[in-house]
Amino acid sequence: MNALYLGPGLFPHDLFADTFSYIRSLQKPSGEIPWFDGGHTDPWDHIEAAMALSIGGYFEDAERAYEWLEHVQLDDGSWWAQYRDGRKGDISRRETNFCAYIATGVWHHYLITQDHRFLERYWPMVQRAFDFVLARQNPLGDIDWAADDDDEVAQDALVTGCSSIYKSLECAHNIAVTLGQPCHYDRARAKLGRCLVRHPERFDRTWESKARYSMDWFYPVLVGAYQGAAARDRLAGRWQEFVEQGLGCRCVADQPWVTIAETCELVMALLAAGERSKAREVFSWVSQWRHSDGSYWTGFQFSEQILWPNERPTWTAAAVLLAADALTLHTPAARLFTHVEMLTDVNEAASGKAWA
Repeated sequence: MNALYLGPGLFPHDLFADTFSYIRSLQKPSGEIPWFDGGHTDPWDHIEAAMALSIGGYFEDAERAYEWLEHVQLDDGSWWAQYRDGRKGDISRRETNFCAYIATGVWHHYLITQDHRFLERYWPMVQRAFDFVLARQNPLGDIDWAADDDDEVAQDALVTGCSSIYKSLECAHNIAVTLGQPCHYDRARAKLGRCLVRHPERFDRTWESKARYSMDWFYPVLVGAYQGAAARDRLAGRWQEFVEQGLGCRCVADQPWVTIAETCELVMALLAAGERSKAREVFSWVSQWRHSDGSYWTGFQFSEQILWPNERPTWTAAAVLLAADALTLHTPAARLFTHVEMLTDVNEAASGKAWA
């Protein structure tokens, strides 16, 4: 397929019709969206796929996805890291960034639909999730990455996971403001943001550094912890390590493997840093990894010249759609991952004045 260059107003509806259909075809009657046919489900990637459905205007399908999350949420506000057909899978832990992501999904759906009743319905679910997450925030702001099924806390933090939580705290704050509810999420977010920028020693304390993973490189930019010149400097500093010209973004710096979801997230990070032309160029490489059914391969091992693994996850397709929306400004949620928005007034969401 030819390179696809996107800009404002150029969302390719016909091209992505099959991509939306692919995600919808894998959604179970319960609302659960697994990675692929026969695969497991995790809350974070399930929400990513639900956001894609919202972009496509498949609001009932997206809302069934959130209803499923409401149904399987645990009493302490968390979710298991893995499910199969609505039941706990093989991984017996609850990851804080997975749990926090519900706020991002709910706020994304609201930005597109302006459905106040939807926001009111799922606000308690968001609150319960953050009760779990913020109970694991440490004094310097970092948030422990997981708790096991005995509620033993894994006392270490991940840059990528905490970055994702940082964006989710922004969304939770905005939900609260829109509903006129008191909350303290802005304070928790500020502490976490300072930690991400000023206290690298709080991450990877008990395991090998994750700095070789591209997400640790660009996620702090994607979520707005780094902005402006600082964001551009961060991306430029390791560009040669992670970006394979004409192919995409490596998942890991020392492995000859580009992954499509990371490439699309990098596109949004570039937009967040004000690097629109670079973002368009990187996204143009993605179309070569599209399958004839509208799905996208996980990645390409360019040393062996093979698509690997032999999987086309729903969340990879969703990442493509989120990046395309961000490039084309197709929906009212298009700027969610490229701008920081902290509402102070309930009317700001509708006016768009709070986009920073």
